Amino acid sequence: IGFTGTPVELTDKNTRAVFGDYIDIYDMTRAVEDGTTVKIFYESRIAKLELPEEMKPRIDAEYEEITEHQEYTQREKLKSKWARLEAIVGARERVRQIAHDIVEHFEKRELSQENEGGKGMIVVMSRRIAIDLYKEIVALRPDWHSDDLMQGKIKVVMTGSSSDPPEWQPFIGTKASRETLAKRMKDRNDELKLVIVRDMWLTGFDVPSMHTMYVDKPMSGHNLMQAIARVNRVFKDKQGGLVVDYIGIAENLKDALSQYTESDKKTTGVDMEAAAHVLLEKYDLIKELLHGHDYSKFFTGKSSEKLQAIVETMDYIIGLRENRKNDYIQLVTEMSRAYSLCATTDIAEKLNVEVGFHKAVKASLVKIISEDSRKKTTSQLDHELNQLVSKAISSDEVIDLLGSVGLSKPNIGILSDEFLEEVRGMKQKNLAVELLNRLLKGSIKSFSRRNLVQSKKFSELLEGAIRKYQNRAIETTQVIMELIELAKKITEAEKRGEQTGLSEDELAFYDALAENESAREVMGDEVLRQIAKDLTVSIKNNISIDWTIRESVQAKMRMTIKRLLKKYGYPPDKSAKAVEVVMEQTKLMCQNETF
Repeated sequence: IGFTGTPVELTDKNTRAVFGDYIDIYDMTRAVEDGTTVKIFYESRIAKLELPEEMKPRIDAEYEEITEHQEYTQREKLKSKWARLEAIVGARERVRQIAHDIVEHFEKRELSQENEGGKGMIVVMSRRIAIDLYKEIVALRPDWHSDDLMQGKIKVVMTGSSSDPPEWQPFIGTKASRETLAKRMKDRNDELKLVIVRDMWLTGFDVPSMHTMYVDKPMSGHNLMQAIARVNRVFKDKQGGLVVDYIGIAENLKDALSQYTESDKKTTGVDMEAAAHVLLEKYDLIKELLHGHDYSKFFTGKSSEKLQAIVETMDYIIGLRENRKNDYIQLVTEMSRAYSLCATTDIAEKLNVEVGFHKAVKASLVKIISEDSRKKTTSQLDHELNQLVSKAISSDEVIDLLGSVGLSKPNIGILSDEFLEEVRGMKQKNLAVELLNRLLKGSIKSFSRRNLVQSKKFSELLEGAIRKYQNRAIETTQVIMELIELAKKITEAEKRGEQTGLSEDELAFYDALAENESAREVMGDEVLRQIAKDLTVSIKNNISIDWTIRESVQAKMRMTIKRLLKKYGYPPDKSAKAVEVVMEQTKLMCQNETF
């Protein structure tokens, strides 16, 4: 039997008295460790309450009394207390102050998040305050407002009654309209990013992309814990949820946490300063790794100089040992995660441009050297890089990585002599090696879809050159020359079919047969070319859509190849290997055929 829920009392005597002690406890800390929830961070941004000091301690107690009794009769009895508290918390100047702060804070949070589409929730004391706050926010950001239910960046979610004033009616929704807003809020691609609520959606409403909750309503105990749990759901690269406190819930949060396990106290309500310290620590390690390298032009120069600083830093990092390159990428990743959690702190504000710079360098590095980046299209990578760098430079800057080092954009399939000469003349030699490595891998991968033997040969040459470079066995300028020579060989290989009078498929089979030098010497090119032509015709006549999974068809194919080789006198001791290579090449050919 399993019980789930939020503790109502510290000792939990009743449950254990009836059912016995806990067999096992799966707490929030274990959920974080398992990756089913994320940590919740706390930030205090308390807005001043204009009331006498002696009244402040009574706010929480009186509000708790009100909210614990939701029936109309109880609310009427406590109406005078409610009116006094609500008037203080909802004072016009205070609401205006909070609106300014939320707009500025949320925009910074949006910029600092690794994934777009993050959401936020604002919790207030009353429906009147919700409406007033909405009006103040849209006065600051008119484009966030829309009368259309399906449009707008911010909405109020509340119910109504017959006694509500007419000016509230545009904000009072039906059950159907609230369901529509809920769907919009759960859609990470929808423009709705912020909702203002009093009691709605504080329990049982899951929006994984919600990263920030703004609290301007006294809450305590299990009500508080259930509310802040709205931001602890896992979502892509979301590093944690943030609770922003405008009313002073810190003590109540501590009291509520005292009813949880000891480990939970370390993963819920974590002060944002902890993330800021991690940010500083990672930044210091990055500075240490880049010791001796000057990238100050990024902060003082023109746009072209900023790009040059990125390129020169990439070149510097690529010139480091392989493990140091990986260290840099990992440190920037960890620094970015910490920054996304504490972007609104003073420390993060000071490091804002530094973080943007290193994220741009990292994104550019990954674009060139990472295996994962090859799974993405060039346009996807360019778009991601533009987004990162534009945050650090300007929103309308267009980033052309190759252009910024003086290169034209090459055709990846054919590396022209002009482009190779441009690479040879690059000042950033380490970056030149990585660019050539990346481009050559792309060319070889394209080749591997057509010609097994040639692509294998080129892969081995490329790997050998890069291995010598990484082991510091040859100078950077020398490896650039080797890679340029390899690029020329690949370009020449693309034209071999025209020179030999063979089709693409025939040439691939010719290479499979001529891989053995002794066979080529004994038989000569003319005979091998004829075998390749006959093989192409014979294989195309015998293949079917499912031949690779039918053993009987494969056996027949092998027999056909063996007979052809025997007919032309292919060396018997070399034929077994030749048959297997031809079979592999046939599989490649079939992948490009339409049946």
